[in-house]
Amino acid sequence: MIILCLNCGSSSVKYRLYDWDRKETIASGVVERVGLDGSFCTHEVPGQAKVKIELECPNHREAIKFVVDILTSPESGVIKDLSLISAVGHRVVHGGERFAKSVIINDAVLMSFKELISLAPLHNPPNILGIEAARELLPDVPHMAIMDTAWHQTMTEHVFMYALPYQWYEKYKIRRYGFHGTSFIYVSRRAAVLLGKDPFKCNLVICHIGNGVSLNAVKFGVSYDTSMGFTPLEGMIMGTRAGDHDVAIDFFIMEKEGYTPKEMDSILNKKSGIIGITGKYIDRRDVETEAAKGDERARLAIEMESYRIKKYIGAYVAALGGIDAVVFTAGVGEKSSIIRAKALDGFEFMGIEYDKEKNEIAQTRNAECDISAKNSKVKVFVIPTDEERVFIEDVVALYEESKGRKVRFTYRFQLPHYRNSLRDKAFEKECEKNPNLRKVVAKIP
Repeated sequence: MIILCLNCGSSSVKYRLYDWDRKETIASGVVERVGLDGSFCTHEVPGQAKVKIELECPNHREAIKFVVDILTSPESGVIKDLSLISAVGHRVVHGGERFAKSVIINDAVLMSFKELISLAPLHNPPNILGIEAARELLPDVPHMAIMDTAWHQTMTEHVFMYALPYQWYEKYKIRRYGFHGTSFIYVSRRAAVLLGKDPFKCNLVICHIGNGVSLNAVKFGVSYDTSMGFTPLEGMIMGTRAGDHDVAIDFFIMEKEGYTPKEMDSILNKKSGIIGITGKYIDRRDVETEAAKGDERARLAIEMESYRIKKYIGAYVAALGGIDAVVFTAGVGEKSSIIRAKALDGFEFMGIEYDKEKNEIAQTRNAECDISAKNSKVKVFVIPTDEERVFIEDVVALYEESKGRKVRFTYRFQLPHYRNSLRDKAFEKECEKNPNLRKVVAKIP
């Protein structure tokens, strides 16, 4: 079974062709600058050199047509023809309240996504364009939507509502939605494996820390609360997003500087957060390097970000009434021992203690690490996320459903014997340079 995965952004189309039976990626790439001058595609086949191809790509339909052509061309193709593709999966950022899980796309589902455009005006339109183009080019296979927001539909009303005029919710569906859902699904299930527990008997605080940052309180295996809200702007300090702040500041500055709502939206989402504080940096590696050299604003950015994470961890532990584990994931969460340490310091009274040496060692994206102190009542894990794995398994499950095959679905990665062979190989290479990494690998009970 071969699956085509598509992720359509405002000016890009990311793609991956995956062989489910062989459990391997056949090809992947991205078409960039869709609708702009200078469009190009970066195409990669495992074991071969990456190829850059310049092209004219005025819209998403042409971009997806190019993807199909390059995958099937006699020169660079990896499959004979489109008939070998069994299903197409589409990333959709926002499913609103209507979708609590991934779904097979039909005309009614597509119409629902169009009706939800106002909730995600930057993301859903290109997602929809990609779906329409792919359905036109591949009309005889099922298409599926995997949504960032679906995981959080288990939140209850008192958690997801804002203290704003209630009619705004009734009329415009203003509420907390949350994002990073596929990451939280994967990490929560892997944490349960490492704990040796039923996933629906686990309470967790998961810290997804990358350029975008959000925390998730998981109660008995489902999302209970999350830091991102109506949009991804709320919550943590992020690479370029402001996170929580007094919204009266926005109106004050708009009046003082004469900014339009659109300009202020851009400032809050693209010019705030870490880059707003430092004035130079987004990448936390750069921030940590410069802080070590004495850059005071870089140091301040680290202190502010880790403090915000600490506050949310504490709040979520209280909301859950106790937890089994704190989990760090995504680029910064998996690699930054500094951010993890500053976020965890002082939680001993809650039974959360980390081992300082293990925390320093655990800087890999290829292994699940246990950095808990020996006597910690709460486990502290670093688990590399794998959103693509969730995406692919959801597509396969929906494909089986489309064929009338009723099976009780369980993610393969939540089974104790699951292994990611590519990560295992990469980890072995890392250990050649740093044998100490083996000391922190989490053991499955």
